[in-house]
Amino acid sequence: MSRLRAAAARGMRERRGNGSATPNGENGRNGSKKGNRNRVSVREGAPAPPHSLHLFHDPVEIDALRDRLLAWLQLNRMLTDGRMQVVSELAGRMPRTAEDLQKLLPGVGRYTAGAIASISFGQATGVVDGNVIRVLCRLRCIGADSSSPAVTDCLWDMANTLVDRSRPGDFNQALMELGATVCTPKSPLCKECPVKEHCHAWHRVEKELVSASQKLFGKTTVVPDVEDCGTGGCPLCLPTAEPWDSSLGVTNFPRKAAKKQPRAEQTATCVLERRGHLGASEYLIVQRPSSGTGPGLLAGLWEFPSLPLAPGLKEKQQKELLADHLQAWIKQPVQTQSLCFIGEVVHIFSHIHQTYVVYSLCLDGDVALDAASSPSRWVTQEEFCASAVSTAMKKVLKAWETQRGVQSGRAKGSKRKRESKLGAAGSNPTGTQLSLRTFLQAQTPP
Repeated sequence: MSRLRAAAARGMRERRGNGSATPNGENGRNGSKKGNRNRVSVREGAPAPPHSLHLFHDPVEIDALRDRLLAWLQLNRMLTDGRMQVVSELAGRMPRTAEDLQKLLPGVGRYTAGAIASISFGQATGVVDGNVIRVLCRLRCIGADSSSPAVTDCLWDMANTLVDRSRPGDFNQALMELGATVCTPKSPLCKECPVKEHCHAWHRVEKELVSASQKLFGKTTVVPDVEDCGTGGCPLCLPTAEPWDSSLGVTNFPRKAAKKQPRAEQTATCVLERRGHLGASEYLIVQRPSSGTGPGLLAGLWEFPSLPLAPGLKEKQQKELLADHLQAWIKQPVQTQSLCFIGEVVHIFSHIHQTYVVYSLCLDGDVALDAASSPSRWVTQEEFCASAVSTAMKKVLKAWETQRGVQSGRAKGSKRKRESKLGAAGSNPTGTQLSLRTFLQAQTPP
């Protein structure tokens, strides 16, 4: 009996030893298989792809982001130029009036000039920004498009009328702070507003509440609408097509016009190519003006030689204009027939639907550039990608590379066809291609 017990105990110890070797700590063969299955599932499992919320996938959104970032960069550059101009040209003396600030410093607009002049130098001039627009439109029930020139001029006149002559800086800051913290775009805190007694929009809401309570108790007294100007065709009232909405309350004001569709523009651009000193292809790029009249959103960036086109021009007319434009850069005649049409590249800015009509021209030999013109230089493809070029110009280069690849593929295909025909004509009856020496030897008659 004792031997039987000893053998049973020894068997149990052996089974426990085998079970402890399994990956998941279970006894027996089943535990070992389960551990193997677990290891396979972990090893073969692939990570889930990231959600589109975390990625940039909309080309329109990407272009809009780039355009806004470049505009912000351009503003910073102009402010930097303004600081340098104060030091170099104005002997370190900052202009003290809003008029001089706008006139003498690049990048300083009407709002910035008014804020600096009133807060820093005490000039009694108003300021109008987004917060001030919202406050003034609600105070006087201005429902017309707040971005229209007529409404903008009216708001500036109101701001200049209201500004405190003894404390203009404090008044302007208070007006902007009121719009930022109390008279907010959504859920305004009208009960906390210090000027609600002067607010026509708030009075209109209160009037509607009184009218609703009277109807609830069976009274039919009509409360006069003192906020309506009663003038037909008033340029500041709510548009007839978009009347007062009681559910919006004071947030009926201000109103913005529907977003306009981007205006269509057309530009001719040329990928001008030459062989560099090391044999690599080089392309001419020119720099857009960074200041002056109409530098535009892409001010200071590099691009292929381009010029705007009037609508309705035919290809021949486009080539003639582009040839004259290129001749001004390279100082040598450009034949219109040498310009090769590549295609059209469409790029949508936030407010412009731009179509680039792309041409290409390959030059022979070295070309001297006109130093008197705007900055220009020859760059390789790598240098082009590393330069400050817009997304639209990168699209133009890609279209040119695609067209060149298609033409190269056609040339290779036609070459293969010619070789196959020559091979068939110079082959012997057995189908083996003859050498050139054998092919040129006179055939001996049988």
